[in-house]
Amino acid sequence: MGRLRPLALLLALLVAGCGDGPREDAPALVGAWRSAIQFRSGALASFKDLEFMYVFNVGGTLTESSNYDGAPPVPPAYGVWRAVGPREFEARFEYYATTPPPDLEELRAGGWLPAGRGVFTERISLSVDGQSFSSTIRYVPLDPEGKLAEGGGEATGRGVRITLAP
Repeated sequence: MGRLRPLALLLALLVAGCGDGPREDAPALVGAWRSAIQFRSGALASFKDLEFMYVFNVGGTLTESSNYDGAPPVPPAYGVWRAVGPREFEARFEYYATTPPPDLEELRAGGWLPAGRGVFTERISLSVDGQSFSSTIRYVPLDPEGKLAEGGGEATGRGVRITLAP
């Protein structure tokens, strides 16, 4: 019984640290967000209903996905973020781009093939209440060799925190 007590204490501490919300000492941006994005220039300017969903993690990593990830099929974007001032943050995230196969037979054989990657750099200004943000975004597409490709642009975003409340 004496040897089980330290193990039980350790288990209790681990479970307590796995709560279902941001820690009180976590930076204000930590959590899940949905943002409406409008590009002013570049290949994405024609999308009038573009949305990003983000998860900003403690420790400075992030995952992003958009409502257009299926057209063409691309995986989510992964990246990093940091605080740069009071309620001001900077994020950089990248995704792999794909290209359609030239014909149906190629689709059956290999699917959508790699076509480079896209790099987003975002400057985020968090509201005073921490429930919304505004942002500016720069998008840079790169070809499979990592060289600048056509279609980059500038955008603005308006995000809201995803919460359990309706």
